[in-house]
Amino acid sequence: MSGTSLDGIDVALLETDGEKYVKRGPSATYQYDEHQQAMLRQALVEAAIITRREQRPASLATVERALTEWHAKVVESFSEQHGLSDSNIDVIGFHGQTVLHKPEQGLTVQLGLGQALANATKIPVVYDMRAADIAAGGQGAPLVPIYHAALASTRPCAFVNIGGVGNVTFIGSKGELLAFDTGPGNALINDLMMKHKGVAYDEGGKICLAGKILHSHLAEALAHPYFQEKPPKSLDRNSFAKLNFSDLSLEDAAATLAAFTAHSIAASAKWFTQKPQQWVICGGGRYNAAIMQGLGALLPNVTSADALGLNGDSMEAEAWAYLAVRSLKGLPLSFPTTTGVSKPMKGGVLAKPA
Repeated sequence: MSGTSLDGIDVALLETDGEKYVKRGPSATYQYDEHQQAMLRQALVEAAIITRREQRPASLATVERALTEWHAKVVESFSEQHGLSDSNIDVIGFHGQTVLHKPEQGLTVQLGLGQALANATKIPVVYDMRAADIAAGGQGAPLVPIYHAALASTRPCAFVNIGGVGNVTFIGSKGELLAFDTGPGNALINDLMMKHKGVAYDEGGKICLAGKILHSHLAEALAHPYFQEKPPKSLDRNSFAKLNFSDLSLEDAAATLAAFTAHSIAASAKWFTQKPQQWVICGGGRYNAAIMQGLGALLPNVTSADALGLNGDSMEAEAWAYLAVRSLKGLPLSFPTTTGVSKPMKGGVLAKPA
């Protein structure tokens, strides 16, 4: 899983039946270096003109090949580290790098060559798991909710993933699901740090904590029409790129953006049918102390996934393994209450090693 963020590739080993049985194994994150990040940032820019998901303008074809090679090397490294051979692994769930997500146009683009990855690793690969949902009129995201439901020990509860974009899964007392993107995750703060400091993110949220929240700017951000749209709904990484905080200091802009993330997550509760007994926070955003403090002030019973014995870094990579098994078994990946698709939808493309 590399998803929408630009920090690296998450890998996780999972033993599962794609339903109730889940045995979590080791996991790791392989950070992108500055050159790789620069390539992906340029890909985001160049992808903006795509109108058909198979298009690869400018350098995108080159980046896609490189990204696939990076994933193959990561599989090799992870397997060596944990003593795995090809025969130990039945299938790889491959997300790729999202460079464009416009479900209202029936368009989602994840860079990554599934067949090339299968050939390189000699392991079957299930990839392109969002496409079928989008083609059937769904949002194509989020797809992780069915995995959250398999992990939930307390109900009702909410799982929040704070990656480049934030998303939430609400699991009701009877197992009912509702899921949608909440708003910004880390992407706006990361972009701010890259612009002003030339670094990929605000480590620990130190810059965010050093600033003041400008409530007028926060109110303007929260007035975005997305927050009044009824879920299921989803966002592109750059959906809030037009926000202009240029009149603020770096610290105040970062603090306000952290508050924006926290408030948009808290506001998601208005769509739930019950109050969650627990809010479980996953993803890189849980390392940002300003975001976590904001969530703690706005919501009851906020805890990191790690405090519950889960792994907040590998959750989505685990989910992609889980979804790959569901795909092989012909089980649905998405549902009317998670992506807005009209009926439970299967998905994924299987690539067998050549």
